[in-house]
Amino acid sequence: MTFSTQIKPISYLKSHAAEIIKDFADKDDTLIITQNGEAKMVVMDIAKYERQQDTLTMLKILAYGAKEIEAEKFQDASDFFAAMDGE
Repeated sequence: MTFSTQIKPISYLKSHAAEIIKDFADKDDTLIITQNGEAKMVVMDIAKYERQQDTLTMLKILAYGAKEIEAEKFQDASDFFAAMDGE
């Protein structure tokens, strides 16, 4: 996908809403909507949005884990499993 083909004025969104929704079912596109020549919003399929949110959540978890490791707030896996087994 190239952004240059996905930039549309708000009037396009207003007059082609049904077609845009149909296209989202067929293609994994994102539209950038402009108003007065400036990018103002992004329109995307809900499934794509949900995947994006899942990806952001995973990145936040990874960043949190990296901070925990940096702060040395972790324990060896064998010690963890031993504690879980009650040893």
